[in-house]
Amino acid sequence: QVQLVESGGDSVQPGGSLRISCAASGFTFSSYSMSWVRQAPGKGLEWISSINTGANIANTYYSHSLKGRFTISRDNAKNTLYLQMNSLKPEDTALYYCTRDLPSMVADYWGQGTQVTVSS
Repeated sequence: QVQLVESGGDSVQPGGSLRISCAASGFTFSSYSMSWVRQAPGKGLEWISSINTGANIANTYYSHSLKGRFTISRDNAKNTLYLQMNSLKPEDTALYYCTRDLPSMVADYWGQGTQVTVSS
């Protein structure tokens, strides 16, 4: 069955960096676009970034609110999705989910989430 398992969440200080991962199994990872979505405490879901399949170079898309601080990537050989987060701010504190996306870009599977806390 389809499984998405996020990892790498941690507590970091403002200005710090963190890379979170999403290990995928149960489907052909290279055939699907993938995304990262987050939910801050007491707030709704916020789309962060998506990456399409891309045979050689996958196209990436980002929320304008990130202003270039985050980078999405994928390793199809390892069935793993990544999110590199730099210059972290307290408002980046959230539960981060990875999703598998249908061609319509609607997420059909979600992981359980990994917690990122940015605090001094």
